[in-house]
Amino acid sequence: MRGVLLFLLFAAIVVSGAWWLSGLSGQVSATLSGYTIEMATPLALLAVALLVIGLALLLRLFFGLLNLRRRFAAWRAMRRRRAGRLATTRALVAIAAGDAPKALRQTARARKMLGDTVQTLLHAAEAARLAGREDEATEIFRKLSTLDEASFLGLRGLFRQAWGRQDWEEAARLARQAERLHPGPSWLRAERSEVAVRTGNWQQAMALAAPGAPTSAFAVAAIAAEPDAGRALKLAKRALKDSPDFIPAALAYAKRLREGGSERKAQTVLRETWARNPHPDLAAFALALHTAPASTFSEAKTLTAGAPQHPESLFLLAGLALAVGTSDSVIEARHYAEAARAAGLNQQRLYRLLADIDAADLTGITLMKPREALRAASAADPDPGWRCDACGTAQTQWSAICPHCRAAGRIGWGNVVRPTLLGRDVSGE
Repeated sequence: MRGVLLFLLFAAIVVSGAWWLSGLSGQVSATLSGYTIEMATPLALLAVALLVIGLALLLRLFFGLLNLRRRFAAWRAMRRRRAGRLATTRALVAIAAGDAPKALRQTARARKMLGDTVQTLLHAAEAARLAGREDEATEIFRKLSTLDEASFLGLRGLFRQAWGRQDWEEAARLARQAERLHPGPSWLRAERSEVAVRTGNWQQAMALAAPGAPTSAFAVAAIAAEPDAGRALKLAKRALKDSPDFIPAALAYAKRLREGGSERKAQTVLRETWARNPHPDLAAFALALHTAPASTFSEAKTLTAGAPQHPESLFLLAGLALAVGTSDSVIEARHYAEAARAAGLNQQRLYRLLADIDAADLTGITLMKPREALRAASAADPDPGWRCDACGTAQTQWSAICPHCRAAGRIGWGNVVRPTLLGRDVSGE
């Protein structure tokens, strides 16, 4: 309705203007080079109006022709951008699908249409990596790393390549650069922690460790690598405080105390740890300074006083009593061994010890013959030892990293199953 009213208003104005022009009187004449043109005033005004309109149209056409080239160039650029965006999308899909040839074609087309933008360079690098062209990908990532707005992407790409070829030193350097650009991203923190483990930078591994990471293992490794005795002692004390039952931490602390001349304090640490978690390595370290069997046996009684009925305590005392070599000590060894078996120890080492006790017993009081004890050992539980729970490989000693699978903090104490064939031990023992 409003449009109709506006149209009627416009029509009324036009009709009124035409009526007004038709009512004008007089004539207009113009002389040019001897020619005279005369016409009524209304027609002269109409001619002037048409002339102005014609000139305006000619000027518009002229300027339109001048801008035609620019508009054509803009139209071509728009088409190139559209084709480049389409090629970028197809390249991304090809990369996700693992289609290396198509990814290379589409990234090349995208770079041709759009130039070397952040997106086209990143996709070209990923396509090159997918096609196995690591050198080409490296050059593109390096180019990305020089762009202010995309340097982090380039560094991350170079970091992934260094990680893939296990160049840990280069990976650590690139991670530090990326950290300076964007401090604190979670992926970078995790990756830097892993690189620190791989390069043996245990202090940094502890600082970057995520919740649930084996920080106790990192701490013990850091203690071993720390050249300053004072800092190592403080670090060992803190490691044991954080993990009171962790045997490597207790041994690391006791070792640093012994090296510093604090043998009594070292023995206290070992006895307190034994009371919480008896372990053969604690006994080996605590008794290492004693050479006489009698004094070693006596010191072992002091060590095990915090857990006298624990099977590990009883087994330790049985073996050391046997080493004393007297008739009374052999009887005492048998007592401890039988008490260990009654306490639940059913491992092969116990029955081998019983066989040795029976062989050394001159009283004739034997509960089983040595041969029977050895047969019982073959059916008993395996002996405990250090083992990586990631790959299952048995280890002769604890270490922060498994030498076989390189897993960090996965070596623990437990029964070690020997390889068997058709139910028979093939370990050679």
